[in-house]
Order: sequence, then structure tokens, then C-alpha cells
Amino acid sequence: MEIERKWMVKGWPETELPLLHEQSMRQGYISVRPTVRIREEARKGGPTQYILCFKSGTGLVRKEIEIEIEKDTFDQLEDLIGLPLIPKTRRTYILPDDLHLEVNHVDAGLPGEFWYAEIEYDSEDQARNWNPRSAGLEDYLTDDVTSEPSQTMGAYWLMTRVHPYN
Repeated sequence: MEIERKWMVKGWPETELPLLHEQSMRQGYISVRPTVRIREEARKGGPTQYILCFKSGTGLVRKEIEIEIEKDTFDQLEDLIGLPLIPKTRRTYILPDDLHLEVNHVDAGLPGEFWYAEIEYDSEDQARNWNPRSAGLEDYLTDDVTSEPSQTMGAYWLMTRVHPYN
């Protein structure tokens, strides 16, 4: 189970937060309903992992299964998809309450590039009651899009990879 809130943001946070790590990613979708996604996660100064992910549901709480796969399997699935994967840079910051703020820069340098931030929680109550002010992020995390299906990466995939001119 994944309990997560999402915000559209502009750039990396300007407040002083400890950086846990940075990753370069590429992800693509076999299906968006339910979500079946592959993702390459290359941690700066660390290993690269290849993940097959299944998700169902929308909004704050979703079912999620992630399975690490071999690079060869990832390459075969990427070939099966046959579309350019979405590149992302993710920086993960540690918040004062030990939650992690994941900030993503998507499609850098392309006309549709954008930024979003996510925080995963241990419970629905924690997610609903968490306030950006507690981390000094009230001016950064203002556009909460958690409950907007049009703001998912799957929706972005359909808009920019599957039907880019519709």
C-alpha cells in the first residue's frame, strides 16, 4: 500500500533541507489502468536498479507492488513499449519529522518539462494532518494535486508519448 501526497512545484526547494540522495531515472508504461510501469533508478554515486511496478487506484491511497528485475528484462520491456521513456531527476530530502520529500524534475530541457514533489506517509491520518508549515515549506508546497487523476505520471505518459499531438 502506498500513502502519498503530491504537489506541483517550481524548481528545487530553496530552504535548507538535508539531501539524502539524488537519482537519475527513466520510466515507461506498459499500461496506465491499472498501472504497469518499468523504471530505471540510477543513484548518484551508487547502484542502478530496474523496477517493475504495478499500481491500482488513484488519490491518496493506492495499492502498489514493486519488483526488482534484471537489466536484460528491463531492456526487453523497454523495447516492447517502443516509445521514449520519461527521464526524471529526483532529489530526496529529509524533513524535520524524518519524512522524505522527493522532488522530481521531469523531461528537463523539453517544452513540457515540469517539477513535482511527493511525500509518502505511514498512515492516512498522518498524510491528511501533515502541514507543509511544519517543515518550513508552506510557500513551496502550495499546489496539492494528490486527488487529480490528470496530474499522474501515467496521464503525462499518455499525453506526451502515446498521443503527443491530441
